Amino acid sequence: MTHPDRRQVLQAMLGAGLRAGFGAGATLPFGGLPVYAQSRAETLLVVQELGPNSLDMHGVGSNQTVNGLSWNCYDRLLTYAAKTLPDGTVSYDRGSLAPELAESFQVASDGMSCTFKLRKDATFHNGAPVTARDVKWSFDRAVKVGGFPTFQMSAGSLLNPEQFIAVDDHTFRIDYVRKDKMLLFNVAVVVPFIINSELAKKNATEADPWAMTWLRNNEAGGGAYRIESWKPGAETVLARFDHWKSGPLPKIRRIIARDIPSAGTRRALLEKGDADYSTGFAPKDFDQLKKDGKVQVVGVPIPNCLWYVALNTAKPPFDNVKLRQAIAYAMPYEQIQSAAFFGRAVPMYGGSGKVETAAWPQAFPYVTDLDKAKALMAEAGFPNGLETTLGLDTGTATVGEPTAILIAETLGKIGIKVTLDKIPGANWRTTLNKKELPMALNRFSGWLDYPEYYFFWNFHGNNSIFNISAYKNAEMDALIDKARFTEDPAEYEATVKAFIALCMREVPVVPLNQPIHDVALKQGVGGYEFWFHREPDYRQLTKT
Repeated sequence: MTHPDRRQVLQAMLGAGLRAGFGAGATLPFGGLPVYAQSRAETLLVVQELGPNSLDMHGVGSNQTVNGLSWNCYDRLLTYAAKTLPDGTVSYDRGSLAPELAESFQVASDGMSCTFKLRKDATFHNGAPVTARDVKWSFDRAVKVGGFPTFQMSAGSLLNPEQFIAVDDHTFRIDYVRKDKMLLFNVAVVVPFIINSELAKKNATEADPWAMTWLRNNEAGGGAYRIESWKPGAETVLARFDHWKSGPLPKIRRIIARDIPSAGTRRALLEKGDADYSTGFAPKDFDQLKKDGKVQVVGVPIPNCLWYVALNTAKPPFDNVKLRQAIAYAMPYEQIQSAAFFGRAVPMYGGSGKVETAAWPQAFPYVTDLDKAKALMAEAGFPNGLETTLGLDTGTATVGEPTAILIAETLGKIGIKVTLDKIPGANWRTTLNKKELPMALNRFSGWLDYPEYYFFWNFHGNNSIFNISAYKNAEMDALIDKARFTEDPAEYEATVKAFIALCMREVPVVPLNQPIHDVALKQGVGGYEFWFHREPDYRQLTKT
């Protein structure tokens, strides 16, 4: 019996009808020829569960994948330097900035402004030179469009257009409203990407001054890759921008990202060697892939990230701290860790209860103790139990559903009858923002790896976006604000310890674990670098 070679397999799978689940309407790149018609060493085939729903991550409702497009197709003034983790994986260095579009930057002697010198040879994809006017327009947009981009900018005290000054064509300055150690690190996250402002303004209207409609479907960047084609729900193709000057020219010339909802199909393509990169598998699959050794599996604990159960502190019954503590003692932590996550997460339970370091995340002191949970239920005034619901994002059902089922079963043992409220992923964030769910199983990751950043988003009473527990505590707010802006290291450490301890006592959320971000790579694909946004940085990847 003869077997088809890999070229035949790939051609069959990418052929007419795309029978393996590539999605209706997708077409072959390169005029209908298989990927192998181009040098496979210069083409990366990515198979992903869900592709971008927009080309503009500033847009309302843009999904996670859009962050990756922004990262690869647009430049930012600054980026992060790299570091090597103990297992040899390359990661961004949370404490070290590096130039990107700005060839240099200098903080003023009084610490109240920073001046950036732009690369004079940088151009956008249409050949137009990049100027400080483009940078200002892009920063102005980020702080004015509202929603997540504007909140993200505010986390680094980037608040209004008056702070952003185009000094001359290649000099840009940010004036500070206050000293904020997160300001420059926030310049290097995904949000403040640099847009070709003249091109965008040509497609803006009086009703849409920031060209939101046009940029949702068009790219106007100058990053290492440009968007060659985009077929929503099917395929995104990126081509290397050979005139990119903000870093070493990538080795990979073309990225073909196919949307394949079936995890089984994606896994088969990887194991056969017909795809180069994928993620989003269940922990069970990554565990097996690692054991089988047919592909590379790289896993990094996501900094500043937790899976947790949020408890609505603003409404009965979970406005009762004793009841929240009872829930924390009733969670089936070890079962969740083994049966839902297959050990591919860092436990966040069973800590000593004494906050000895300013590190976050760190394990809460709760363990599964049903007798203690029942006693706290009685103290809270619920000796006969209660009924409630647990919100679940169906988009995370791979690990979310088994976790939620285990939680419901165990809470039933202390008299709490839980009904799962399954909410489609497309509606999840909107539902959370209403702050009406009694309990919600959620995951949050903070881009800036600071404890006060995580707490600002999740537990500050003035934050309405990610504080899904609706938690308001004046003591907590004051501690978070002090940690954000103090310049005294000793005061900072004491303050962080204090707000972590307060969170452990108040339990607005019950941490379960710190997830590991896993990716699968074909043997011979190198250069993977982990980033806080968890999207691939194609600029670093290589193939042999």
